Amino acid sequence: MEAMGLFLFWINCGKINLMKEALLYRKLKKKQIQCNVCNHHCVTLPGKRGICGVRENRDGKLYSLTYGKAISENVDPIEKKPFFHFLPGTHSLSIATVGCNFKCKSCQNWEISQGPNISGQILGEDLSPEKIVQDALGSKVSSISYTYTEPTIFMEYALDTMKLAKKKGLKNNWVTNGFMSKETLKLISPYLDAANVDLKSFNDKFYREYCGGRLKPVLENLKMMKKLGIWVEVTTLVIPTLTDQEKMFKDIAKFIKNELGPETPWHISQFSGVISWKLQNLPETPVEILEKACQIGLDQGLKYVYSGNVPGLTSEDTYCPKCDAKMIDRTGYLIKRHDKNGKCSKCNEDLNIILK
Repeated sequence: MEAMGLFLFWINCGKINLMKEALLYRKLKKKQIQCNVCNHHCVTLPGKRGICGVRENRDGKLYSLTYGKAISENVDPIEKKPFFHFLPGTHSLSIATVGCNFKCKSCQNWEISQGPNISGQILGEDLSPEKIVQDALGSKVSSISYTYTEPTIFMEYALDTMKLAKKKGLKNNWVTNGFMSKETLKLISPYLDAANVDLKSFNDKFYREYCGGRLKPVLENLKMMKKLGIWVEVTTLVIPTLTDQEKMFKDIAKFIKNELGPETPWHISQFSGVISWKLQNLPETPVEILEKACQIGLDQGLKYVYSGNVPGLTSEDTYCPKCDAKMIDRTGYLIKRHDKNGKCSKCNEDLNIILK
């Protein structure tokens, strides 16, 4: 999950929360309902919420409690998401609501992702889809990012915004855990241009014990995104003792190459226990492990493998997969491009960059 940084909206001003009847749910007996927005498929009784803490059964109808209620609205470099091959060098208006359908112990934004389940409150400020698009156009950004928490849990809000954004020529991208239902993915896919998906491990036990999810649906959704023509980048947070095994790096790299394509960028990010939710006892990921993982990805045949959260490493840069010339020089979110319209300026090799 992308670290949020500055909280612009963190106060519930006492306004009445906007609620909207949710999409993708099924009514059951005795006013129970089943939410089908993600792969938990929560069944709830009247007055109860699902795992995400922001979708509630109100007298046999499911409501999204976060519709039109944003916890954050920031303008970020697209590289922060991270996207390295999607509109490089541009900025994106980033929005989020509270809530998440995972319980990642490594979460960096746990105050907002887990807030509704910790306090029961739906924090944020009123921000309509129309205003989001207006703000994006006024900021002269190229895209809107649905990020910081999990956009699946505010799908209705995101979808309405995406439709308006598309009409105005803006791109839409999700930074997601990839645990949405197939129904949700099909519903958003006509308006979704790119997705950075957290592939947290290649071990289902890790997903269950440390994330409160499952691996298989994430893998299936990654494959479906590629088939639907959505630009995909993958991120793996390397957590010491938990997700730092060479075998796991090889397994993920093989999956990306064989199922998504060798042109799919893989971001391998450094973990910091200091800002995590429940793993403060673990140390920071050694740079040597990140660099080893990057080399494993390249050795397995991936064209673009990047380290993350450690500015200044050469593994942040984009190299031509054919002649190995440096085509994009990165230091953190600052970039200098040497390519020629998405192709290598030395040998004319396609660099698999989405420019517009």
